[in-house]
Amino acid sequence: MQNKKSYRPNVAAVILSSKYPEKCEFFIAHRSDIRNAWQFPQGGIDEGETPQDALYRELLEEIGCNSVEILGEFPEWITYDFPKTARGKVYPFDGQTQKYFLVRLKEDAQIDLHAFEIPEFKEYTFVNYEELFRRVTYFKRKVYRKVIDHFMKEGLI
Repeated sequence: MQNKKSYRPNVAAVILSSKYPEKCEFFIAHRSDIRNAWQFPQGGIDEGETPQDALYRELLEEIGCNSVEILGEFPEWITYDFPKTARGKVYPFDGQTQKYFLVRLKEDAQIDLHAFEIPEFKEYTFVNYEELFRRVTYFKRKVYRKVIDHFMKEGLI
């Protein structure tokens, strides 16, 4: 008999720079705790919190800034498994089920990766679409492409 998998409810932010729509640049950040792991900001949804509330809280905690405009929301929850080598090391879950938001940084947005005591990320950059998929960690690429391609088809990017 196989045990049922457990998934952590989570939000993720596809962040466009404040230069959008003149220039389409995606925010990615390098995790502090995993070598060569670049990703979008994301985090768990606390009990009683809506996905949108979690989005704003997580952005503030992870990049020190939630000065964003929400441009879109992916219509479904996306579930993925952690790589076998990572399971149980960070969270007691098999993976995550995520709600993705497309956001644009406001003109006055100031990113501060050291806003909290233990930074989630050690550096960040803005990249174009092609570079995004060369840089982000391998097991998130399929999900990221699905989400971004959806936002593109909807005319939001």
